[in-house]
Amino acid sequence: MIDVMVIMDSKGFINQYTIRGHANHGKYGEDIVCAAVSILGHTALRSLVDVCDLDEDEISYSVDDESGYLDVKVLINLDDLRIESVQIVLKTFITGIKSMVENYSENITLEYRGGVMNA
Repeated sequence: MIDVMVIMDSKGFINQYTIRGHANHGKYGEDIVCAAVSILGHTALRSLVDVCDLDEDEISYSVDDESGYLDVKVLINLDDLRIESVQIVLKTFITGIKSMVENYSENITLEYRGGVMNA
């Protein structure tokens, strides 16, 4: 089972996401659910740098492909002008994960912690 956790501050801004585990939907190396979730998580991380212009020291991340772990935390101040683009990227990531949960609920979960999700 893949567990995705999205962490928000008290104002509902997303500042962290964690992906943990394997879907066990198919054979190792051929699991489409694992591959899809992995690409969503890694694309969001890459987009924070390439689209939102965050420097690598403005993001904390940890990756362990073997265990299926990716943790990404945005370290910028919420008053930063880039926060809107950061939120768009992270909400897009969540949209993709929600789609995965709708289609593969036996293989993936989505949990929110912290503040209330802004629509």
